[in-house]
Order: sequence, then C-alpha cells, then structure tokens
Amino acid sequence: MLKRFLPSAHVKSIFDITPEKLKEQGIEGVITDLDNTLVSWDTRTATPEVIEWFAKMKEQGIKVSVLSNNNKERVSFFCDPIGTPYVFSARKPLSKSFKRAAREMGIDKRKIAVIGDQLLTDVLGGNSAGFHTVLVVPIVQTDGRITRMNRMIERRILNYFRKKGLIDWEE
Repeated sequence: MLKRFLPSAHVKSIFDITPEKLKEQGIEGVITDLDNTLVSWDTRTATPEVIEWFAKMKEQGIKVSVLSNNNKERVSFFCDPIGTPYVFSARKPLSKSFKRAAREMGIDKRKIAVIGDQLLTDVLGGNSAGFHTVLVVPIVQTDGRITRMNRMIERRILNYFRKKGLIDWEE
C-alpha cells in the first residue's frame, strides 16, 4: 500500500529537472503541479526562472501541462500568459484528471512524468494512474489548512521510507 506514495525520483527543485535528463529516461511530457512546485502558493504569476524553464522544455520538444486542485481563476491567471495548457479543480489524487492531461498532450502515459511537492496528491495520483513521478521540495514551508494536515501525514511516510532506505532525500 505505501508503495503508491513512493516517488520514482526526488529532487530539490523543478529546476533540477532538465529536458536532457527527461529525454534520457524516455520522457516526452510533464504534468506538473502549480502551488509550491512551480511557485509559492501565494505567488500569482510565473517568475522569470519558471518562464525560462517552460521555454527550455518547449525548445527541446517536451510538452508541459499544469494540473492543479486550485480553481480556474488561479490556474488560468498563471498559465494563460505563458501559453501553458492546464487542468484546474483536478481533484488529485483521483486519477481521472491525470489521464485527461495525458490525453490532451497526446502522449502515452509511460512517457510522461508527474512532478509535484505532495505525496498525498501528486505522487499518489500519478502513481495510481501509472505515471513516472517526481517529488520536489515545497518552495515555501507555509501552507493552507488542508495541506498542513497532509504534510503531517507525509512526514511520517517519508520518515518510514528513509528508515527503509527507499529514499535518502531531506527537506
């Protein structure tokens, strides 16, 4: 059961994920979370660094889509200016929206990586839907009420994985 929470990979930041590294793994598309993965949850627009990351992915032929549990206004305000497709109100960890994003990208799920900062939404949902998953360190340590509760559970799961030698990454 806990293996559904185990990411395929873990990195400190979205910026550690390059098109070259993705291509080496046969990845052609990325489904990424928004809040605390690309920008802090209280930042409304993409930073210059995030815009550059999206541009590098596009230049190298890696398709990127944003998948967020947030509302349409929040997600479209972020994605529309940078021309990135998105799915809002995704209801992660349910797999339906992950599969929808993959279908819209036109890429087989075995060639897509799901990137996010939460085990209970991004990793669980991506793993359950059959995707390669990458866990990133949250950008900021502040969260909304529900996410704070999730983080307490996630810490216990991460500690279990560390003790078992399945993950060596620290926050």
